Amino acid sequence: MSILLTRTDARNLLLAVQGLLTPPPAPAAKPDVLAAIRRMGVLQIDTIHVVARSPYLTLFSRLGEYDPTWLDEHLVEGRLFEYWAHAACFLPIEDYPLQRRFMLDGVRGWQDARPWIEAHRELVDGILARIHAEGGLRSADFEAKKPAGGWWNWKDEKVAMEVLFVTGDLMVARRDKFQRVYDLPGRVLPGWEQLPVPSADAARRELVLRSVEKLGAARPGWVADYYRLPKNGMPALLRELAAQGELIECAVEGWDGPAYVHPNNAGLLAQAQNGELRPTYTTLLSPFDPLTWDRARARELFDFDYMIECYTPAHKRRYGYFSLPVLRRGALVARLDAKAHRREGRFEVRSLHFEPGVTLDDELRADVTAAIQRCADWHRTPRVENLAFSA
Repeated sequence: MSILLTRTDARNLLLAVQGLLTPPPAPAAKPDVLAAIRRMGVLQIDTIHVVARSPYLTLFSRLGEYDPTWLDEHLVEGRLFEYWAHAACFLPIEDYPLQRRFMLDGVRGWQDARPWIEAHRELVDGILARIHAEGGLRSADFEAKKPAGGWWNWKDEKVAMEVLFVTGDLMVARRDKFQRVYDLPGRVLPGWEQLPVPSADAARRELVLRSVEKLGAARPGWVADYYRLPKNGMPALLRELAAQGELIECAVEGWDGPAYVHPNNAGLLAQAQNGELRPTYTTLLSPFDPLTWDRARARELFDFDYMIECYTPAHKRRYGYFSLPVLRRGALVARLDAKAHRREGRFEVRSLHFEPGVTLDDELRADVTAAIQRCADWHRTPRVENLAFSA
């Protein structure tokens, strides 16, 4: 391996490929939303909304001020679809054949989906018949025929729709107040049955290549996580892809074993080696941002040990219910716990914890203050309250 990177080089390469190295070059337009999702590959969905819901916040981190309805419109207009990828995600519509492979193989979401369908055939057939007759429906449009229970205390009708979504028998046509509206695949994606579906091996190979592309310089242990692929045989597959010229093998100082870079990022790799990738951007991140969702990767690249605490009992939390990582000029320097009070137009800072060793100089204070204010303005909650800096 003749290509050697420092850990800073690897970090800056990741920031560059994820669109987080420098501030957005221009005010965002609707096509930029789709371009950002294609750049990330996946946009993870989560329903918590003490601040903006995760997919909207992840886009804000990369685009700055933009209209959140553009994401909804891309889904309705058929440029995106929803499926289980890293988790529940929005994906570019051109990736549907790849994910169709997983629908057919039953390896996404609940792996007992098809047996569940057969065990509840009458219920499933009734739901499909009603959607066929009436068009797209939410689970809330179905009255429970018996008390809820089991999965998250869901009624059977909701479970059935989720299972049919996993198997590809239903797709998400749109969201209504962020609730999924399910419809038949033929109405959401006309001609879906004619799309060529790759083999399982071909799908895995393609998604491995995409994972490496999204990760900058990727260690074998990180690659499977991006699209939730099987870990077995990953180092051997990466070596094979490198030997075939489909990946670039490199070394990173302090790392055991090789790292891999996608040829599409060869230009950025050269810039990283030459010290030309200079991070200048400060912004807030969602807990479900691709930059930080892999805890081991965040520790390795940023010395940032992050775990979301919304599922942790309140008395055991260290940083808050939904703390947002603060990215500042290539470093993860703090965690912000905040709440957007939309009716009152105020953005409440509940806590701001800086990482050990961070120097709270005037420049850092200005960068972080400006980033919080930009986020508050985008939320239409411009009055920032309780912002205080302390080590």
